[in-house]
Amino acid sequence: MTIKKQEGVTDSEKLLSALCERTFLKIWSWPSPRKQDGKEICDVIAIFDDHVFIFFDRESKSIQSTSKDIDITWERWKKEVINKQVQTARGATRYVRDRRPIFLDRKCKQRLPIPIPNKPIIHRVIIAHGAKEACEAHSKDNIFGSLAISYGRSILPFPTPFFVELERNDPVHVLDSVNLEIVLSELDTFHDFAAYISEKEEAIEKHDLMYCGEEDLLGHYFMNLDSAGQKYRIGVDDPSLSGLMIPEGAWKAFIEEGYRDRREKENEPSYLWDKIIQKSYQFALDGRSGGASAFGANNALYEMSREPRMSRRSLSKNMLGAIDSFPATDSRIVYKPIYMQSHDRSKMYVFLQMKCPGKPFDECREARRSLLEIACGIVRNRFDHLKTVVGIAIEPPKHSEHNAEDFMLLKCDTWSNEIRAHYDDLNKHFGLFKNATRIEQRISDFE
Repeated sequence: MTIKKQEGVTDSEKLLSALCERTFLKIWSWPSPRKQDGKEICDVIAIFDDHVFIFFDRESKSIQSTSKDIDITWERWKKEVINKQVQTARGATRYVRDRRPIFLDRKCKQRLPIPIPNKPIIHRVIIAHGAKEACEAHSKDNIFGSLAISYGRSILPFPTPFFVELERNDPVHVLDSVNLEIVLSELDTFHDFAAYISEKEEAIEKHDLMYCGEEDLLGHYFMNLDSAGQKYRIGVDDPSLSGLMIPEGAWKAFIEEGYRDRREKENEPSYLWDKIIQKSYQFALDGRSGGASAFGANNALYEMSREPRMSRRSLSKNMLGAIDSFPATDSRIVYKPIYMQSHDRSKMYVFLQMKCPGKPFDECREARRSLLEIACGIVRNRFDHLKTVVGIAIEPPKHSEHNAEDFMLLKCDTWSNEIRAHYDDLNKHFGLFKNATRIEQRISDFE
């Protein structure tokens, strides 16, 4: 069955849809979801694991920066674009939390194929357009023209234009035309975006938080790495801290010090991982033969989608290295498997290339699938701590311009002696990974 995704109407809605599809991937991000009465819930809903993100793209008439009554103009604009939308977001939250039916079309004929989690962790994100030029004109210190945000007590004694005060209890996130693309481009996996939003909400719960632009908060986040905990942080662990203020310029410094450019360069190979997943998800959306059963959590593509950007770097580099080193001969059957560590220490990947010159396509593919299963089983035999092994098999790109990927998911938290012996017996003919107990290659990446 073909599943048709909706499209945004305005240019900003189309941009939001495209950014969300890139960050959350094709089947976890859905534009214009509808309630039972056909009315829109939000502009985009994104669902993965227990997290649900609901996005609201809002634009009123741009603020006229030349207005003499900027305070009045600002309050009217904020009421229309932000305040009203906060109330709408809370209503949408109730609808989603109650796990009521969600549809993809106005006529409510096609249900959302991704189930809402039993206990969803819901995050609301409002994108407020139309204030950039006025922000820049109002203050020469506003580097990018973004909105300042505070949660809790404000350091300012009276309402100030382009400064948005939000509640700490049950927080709503406000992005703008400046930092929407920055945030969703820099945090372009579900894992990374959810980690940032969760860390931000944890900081808001602990103390008052103020920042001069979401991009500045993101710059602070990237520069505040907890090496022991292996994660980025917002603020510090200090019970006496009552508030945290991120000043103007944190994002500018992150760019000018060269950190962003170096990070982008390191990330370049990792998009091979995304390309493989997106291609297979498109097959599923199109209902095409050979498409993976992608709608749910019990499949290989779901496990691949869980990897953060940093892990995708190492995984993609391993795959590209294996592709480059595959034998150039085309006169005989050749196969080459490698195994790779996930960011989740209980999960590994097997990447298999296999070519069968002279064999019919279907026969070769069946043989490749069988060998992939054996390789996954042998990896589990070698590493007792594994609970999951994911297999990816392709025709070697050196020998084929058109590739068909095969995937398998081996859930192996229980592993009997009979199963172990079964895969060892099947492997006698192939000798896959026979040196794996004596040779271990460690691959690392860093920020």
